[in-house]
Parts: sequence; C-alpha cells; structure tokens
Amino acid sequence: MEKNRANEKLNCERDWVAYYDAVSDRPPRKTLLTALNNFDTDGSGVDFPKKTLKKALDLGCGCGRDTVALLQRGWYVQAIDAEAEGLIRLLQRTDIDLTRLSIQVTPFEAFQFPENLDLINASFSLPFCHPQYFGQFWQKLLNSLRPGGRFCGHFFGNRDSWSTKSYLNCYTQQQIEEFLQPLAIELFEEEEHLGKTPLGEERYWHIFHIVARKPN
Repeated sequence: MEKNRANEKLNCERDWVAYYDAVSDRPPRKTLLTALNNFDTDGSGVDFPKKTLKKALDLGCGCGRDTVALLQRGWYVQAIDAEAEGLIRLLQRTDIDLTRLSIQVTPFEAFQFPENLDLINASFSLPFCHPQYFGQFWQKLLNSLRPGGRFCGHFFGNRDSWSTKSYLNCYTQQQIEEFLQPLAIELFEEEEHLGKTPLGEERYWHIFHIVARKPN
C-alpha cells in the first residue's frame, strides 16, 4: 500500500503528456551512445555475429528517445515504463522496426528481469524506483547482465533538489561507487548546477552519468 501511494503521488505531480511533448525531439543520451561506442571499440572480444541477437532493456523508456536509437542500430529492445502514454507514442513511430521491440507497462517494483542481457539502459529513471525496493532492484539488474554486458544510465545525487522527496532515491558519490563495485566503470561524470526541467521548472541538478561493464 505504501508503494502504491508513493507511485500515485509521483504520478499526480508529473504532467507526463507535457513532458513527452517537451522531449520528443531530443537525441539519445550521451551515456547510451558511449556504451554503444564501447561495444564497437573496446577490443574485449565482445562482438555480435550476424545471427546473434543484441538484447537491450530500456528501463523507464518514456517515449523512446533511447529505445529508438537502439532499434535503429539493430538491437532487440524490451522497453518498460510505468506510464502507458510514452509507450503508445513509441508504437506510433514509423521509423523503427517494431518486430524487434517488446513493451511492458509496469513499475520497477513489479518488473521481472530477463536473463543474459547485453545492455541495460536507465536514463534518468533509476531515481523513480522506490527507495525501499531499490537495493533488491539493483541486484536483480546486475544479475540479469551477461558477462561483458553493460549498464548505462543516471543516478541523482544527494544534493539534488529532489532528494527531499521520500519516494525518490538519491545517493552520495560513495554510495553510488559501492553500487558499481561489481562492474568496471567506463564513464563516471558528476553534474551539479542550477537549471530547469524540460517543463521549465526551476531545480538544482546533481546527477551522475554512468557507463559500466560487467567483467567476463
């Protein structure tokens, strides 16, 4: 019941239709592009023969700005989000191969991870997993990556203006580094400044941009 109330509170505070309108034309995130480039250039022996499926999971995909980039590069993508509106918009696109896309409307707390994923992308979505569940969720995420697979995404830092919201998770740099200990870090950038949300709301951003690889 407590988790349901938290989700309902969050959904009431966000105008998701307006948000998707504001970000619909934005390019894929740097973290995703970095991870994809690393697959191409790391020389680790991780490659994909033509008949091998490249499997990605896009957590909190929204209207699909990162999902689209993956599909256009030949990946098979499972895209999930707690809001149906973004997924509906994604399915209406004409520039992607829908046969390589599966979608699911679900909150993180109820999601069942598949196995042996090559890539898990979580762009600005992990903070929306309820703090009481996040530790379990993160461990399941790590377990679902195959050796040589990558995680890319973002954490909110403890100085972010949204860190006071009890239904979001925000962490210190030390805590995030502890989460990432099982992985080899390839990108770790901290961003901190006063700014605005895509809807023009004033806020203080404290974000960590992450790309990390699961060792073979």
